Amino acid sequence: MENQPRETLGSRLGFILLSAGCAIGLGNVWRFPWLVGQNGGAVFVLIYLVFLLLLGIPVMTMEFAMGRASRKSPLHMYGALAPEKRAWSWHGPVCFAANYLLMMFYTTVCGWMVLYFAKFATGQLSGLAPAEVGAAFGAMLGDPVLLCTAMALVVVAGFFILSMGLRAGLERVTKAMMLLLLAMMVVLAVNSCFLKGGAEGVAFYLKPDLGRFLHAEGGPGRVCVNAMNQAFFTLSLGIGSMAIFGSYIGKERSLPGESLHVTLLDTFVAVVAGLIIFPACFAYNGGETGAGPGLIFVTLPNVFNAMPGGRLWGTLFFAFMTFAAFSTVLAVCENILAMTMDRTGWPRQRACAACSGLLFLLSLPCALGFNLLSGFHPMGGGSNVLDLEDFIVSNLLLPAGALLFSLFCCHRFGWGWENFVAEANTGRGPKIRPWMRFYCAWIVPAIVLAILLLGLWDKFGPKG
Repeated sequence: MENQPRETLGSRLGFILLSAGCAIGLGNVWRFPWLVGQNGGAVFVLIYLVFLLLLGIPVMTMEFAMGRASRKSPLHMYGALAPEKRAWSWHGPVCFAANYLLMMFYTTVCGWMVLYFAKFATGQLSGLAPAEVGAAFGAMLGDPVLLCTAMALVVVAGFFILSMGLRAGLERVTKAMMLLLLAMMVVLAVNSCFLKGGAEGVAFYLKPDLGRFLHAEGGPGRVCVNAMNQAFFTLSLGIGSMAIFGSYIGKERSLPGESLHVTLLDTFVAVVAGLIIFPACFAYNGGETGAGPGLIFVTLPNVFNAMPGGRLWGTLFFAFMTFAAFSTVLAVCENILAMTMDRTGWPRQRACAACSGLLFLLSLPCALGFNLLSGFHPMGGGSNVLDLEDFIVSNLLLPAGALLFSLFCCHRFGWGWENFVAEANTGRGPKIRPWMRFYCAWIVPAIVLAILLLGLWDKFGPKG
């Protein structure tokens, strides 16, 4: 089964859009703008961009290199690259489980986007008072049949597309969806920026203000930590996603350049999302953006209801959100599928049927966590199943996995620096230079370890 020919993507554009589609997700839209608002505006954006270059690109290059050199999924990747160092191979099954765990809550949230797209398109939210918009979101969460149906639709649609093949299904659909997503974002951002009162939101977002930075909640140090965390998490590094996409590409281009292109596209989406949200919120909501689900499903629907043509703009916004979420679903489910085929030797269609059924069952606790299982608080307080699954992936598996990748690529007890650089620098484009060795081997792992420990401290450390 390991000797089957590896499928390949048909174009470089497909690879970049697919990798970016995995990285581009709901965190770009509902987490990034809120963090900007809480951390002083434009100065936070600048710090975030610096950390994205210093941390995101090196780790992404390592994942791409491991995948391209091995031509395997994470299940067999370590064994192919360092067969004499078998202790590393345990991380492959962890990556497999992590991809499933990510989809166990992400498919439910993607289903929310589909439902709100339908609500705006059919006018169900038009003319509602702010309290009624909030009640509509609560009613949706309280309906187990509706949430499970929407989640099932996402799972079935995702694996149906993947069953059509890597090029004919995943690459073709992702190309079209990502190009439409980018076009809709530009249209929405232009509309928001020209709203009456929107210029104040643009200034808050893009005009650096040292005073806001110095007096942000938690102080300048906390702002830098938050920027570092967001720069890391936005690229979905650490669970083998980028390694699998690396295994599908040729050696015509060097990997630092490809990592740069994917990172720039992901950053473009995050920054433009702010240009959609801040001007609109300043124009119609006094500059208050809210956080998390409340921003997307309560604050912004009220903003759209208050603006002329709000039903159209709301429909476009949730179409964009659906594409952003579904692009991640397709990419991560391809990772699950690739590892399943590597492990079992099954053909793509059979693996799709098995994976879709298993993922549906595993996703039920999250979908039911807001209604039938609402009394289950796994992390105390008002927490739910989604909070637990998100914490395990975001605070544990992503940073721990990225730490392992960086150690494996840069040290002799793993794959080794020379092997990593030889693979990463193959092809046309920017190269890794010798002077980068100390930074990649010691500074990057130290930063990732700090992110891991800070995430645990924030969750379990003393409060107040």
